[in-house]
Amino acid sequence: MGLQQKVMEQMKAAMKAKDTVALESLRAIKSALLMAQTSGKGGELTEDDEIQLVQKLVKQRKDSATIFKDQGREDLAEPELAQIAVLEKFLPEQLTEEEIEKVVVQTIDATGASGMKDMGKVMGMVSKELAGQADGKTISAIVKQKLA
Repeated sequence: MGLQQKVMEQMKAAMKAKDTVALESLRAIKSALLMAQTSGKGGELTEDDEIQLVQKLVKQRKDSATIFKDQGREDLAEPELAQIAVLEKFLPEQLTEEEIEKVVVQTIDATGASGMKDMGKVMGMVSKELAGQADGKTISAIVKQKLA
């Protein structure tokens, strides 16, 4: 079952339960899917495209929540954090930092990377391997730490 069908089923359940936070999150996914399908690429989205789309929505909400918290607006940060919880249900299980670190070390060993000049190469390979399972910011921090 594709992401769009899952979202539609969850939307129906959220409407029946009168869960406005879930409904708002699901509508955001539906909207982003429609935008991606009608964009220049056209056609069906692959599972990787769908995962990237949901990751982008999660990242937007995390960034917004961080900004709201920095400004002392917990009342605005709470809904963003609640939406993140709903959106993350559509992502593969996220890896721990230790698991990411193992993949980074393996990639560095495999490529023979020796310094920061090789960061782009390592990041590209690790990001492709861990697509949807890890946040790019976390991967970047671990790669920098290992190559420094």
